[in-house]
Amino acid sequence: MIDIKALESEHVLESGKTYKQEYIESLKSRGESESQVTKALELNSKRKALVREIETSKAQQNKVGAEIAQKKKAKEDASDLLEQMQKVSAEVKENGKVLDFIENELHDFMLRLPNKNCSDVPEGADESANLEVKKTGEAVELPFKAKEHFDLGESLGILDFERATKVAGARFTFLRGAAARLEMGLAQMMLNMHITEGGYEMVIPPFAVNSTALTGTGQFPKFKEDVFHLSDTDYHLIPTAEVPVTNFFAGEILKEAELPTEFVAYSPCFRSEAGSYGKDTRGLIRQHQFNKVELVMFSHPDKSYEQHEKMLADAERVLNRLELPYRVVSLCSGDIGFGAAKTYDIEVWLPGQKAYREISSCSNCEDFQARRANIRYRPSAPKAKPQFVHTLNGSGLAVGRTLIAVLENYQREDGSIAVPEALQPFVGGLKEIR
Repeated sequence: MIDIKALESEHVLESGKTYKQEYIESLKSRGESESQVTKALELNSKRKALVREIETSKAQQNKVGAEIAQKKKAKEDASDLLEQMQKVSAEVKENGKVLDFIENELHDFMLRLPNKNCSDVPEGADESANLEVKKTGEAVELPFKAKEHFDLGESLGILDFERATKVAGARFTFLRGAAARLEMGLAQMMLNMHITEGGYEMVIPPFAVNSTALTGTGQFPKFKEDVFHLSDTDYHLIPTAEVPVTNFFAGEILKEAELPTEFVAYSPCFRSEAGSYGKDTRGLIRQHQFNKVELVMFSHPDKSYEQHEKMLADAERVLNRLELPYRVVSLCSGDIGFGAAKTYDIEVWLPGQKAYREISSCSNCEDFQARRANIRYRPSAPKAKPQFVHTLNGSGLAVGRTLIAVLENYQREDGSIAVPEALQPFVGGLKEIR
């Protein structure tokens, strides 16, 4: 959430601009209108005017109340003052209702405003303007006609889309035999690496959360249609473990010494894929249900971009261990997510598609989510006031998409698939799939 006080402030920042000027530039670069800032400030101005009016009326109430008490003590007639008191009380009550309405309207509106971009986010309207910052491994074409993962999986009998459609509908899959073993082995390999090499604490979170948690991370209210809801309850299936894990400290004040706190979570993820009609209709790329290993960090504001680079390196380590070619891109202003201040996407090479596809997205949200979920820390300096932490999240990695990358990059001309050496200990020593 954006700080309304910062939008109102005339304080000039290091950039030579006010926060409002910087935020308007950020909005425009995201393809949004600066009229949103105007509306937010107008609503807050109405709110403050009503607060002042109510405070004035309450002061008048107190004054008239004292006068009534004096008259009663002197056994004088106070009917005129009692009438005046009733009138003022009615005004306070009515203005209180209007204030509640405006405060709710302002709060809901502020929840729909996107984060402010970090100053080094590339400018651009869409993904074509994303900036490549790194490339590892050779994105080479195989010396034979490469198949896509769904053709490989169906020919080997390890991916069953038809039966999944029969029991659940489109965008679901049965993983059978070796595919199921690879899926779970990949997840275990990732978790082991992040725990033992990255220093993360593992958690298995709830797979359903309430609307408050989804509001805290930014999915609600703006992206409510993207989430599966459990009928007649306030439970919703998680679109990512980022939601429950980021809300782990909601409403709490951490000690400065506790930062950074780093969690790695394993969970299924559920997404309605609203608006994705016709996109990636075959295979595992865009499913309603998939598994993911998620990295979540709570950082001191001064260290969050250092932590962002660590998170990226931790996610990359998995691909390097599997010897999969990939590249890292910094998302441009028109492609960055609603809650992110800066995002790196890791895109793995898929020879069957002859394209790089996203396998991880690592974002620094700065204090955007922390402000929504009220997650703060208390600086160690004496009498220091609590400050909002910075939150970060990233896939470490999307397990299903890693399975796709293994199938396509390790396929052989005869249709069999080699199992990466680093993965073999996690699948019982399996070396190949035939």
